[in-house]
Amino acid sequence: MAEMVYHPHGVCSREYHIVTSDGKIERIDIVGGCDGNLHGISSLLRGMKIEDAIERMSGITCGNKPTSCPDQIARALRQIQQENR
Repeated sequence: MAEMVYHPHGVCSREYHIVTSDGKIERIDIVGGCDGNLHGISSLLRGMKIEDAIERMSGITCGNKPTSCPDQIARALRQIQQENR
């Protein structure tokens, strides 16, 4: 099991608490941002393979920003993958 606190950049959310195990997402708690949408994203990601989540969310933008909360989650998950190799 791996746990991480990630501080995203360029988005409304301020902090992600991510728990993974055996290559899957156990839980993501998000501080700040669009509460309903981010709770929905967290719920949808629960039990998903890390690599699938990264593939689906990488590169998503928000308005005129070059990133988004889903993209920042993908970056955090990629960091978890790299640290657990």
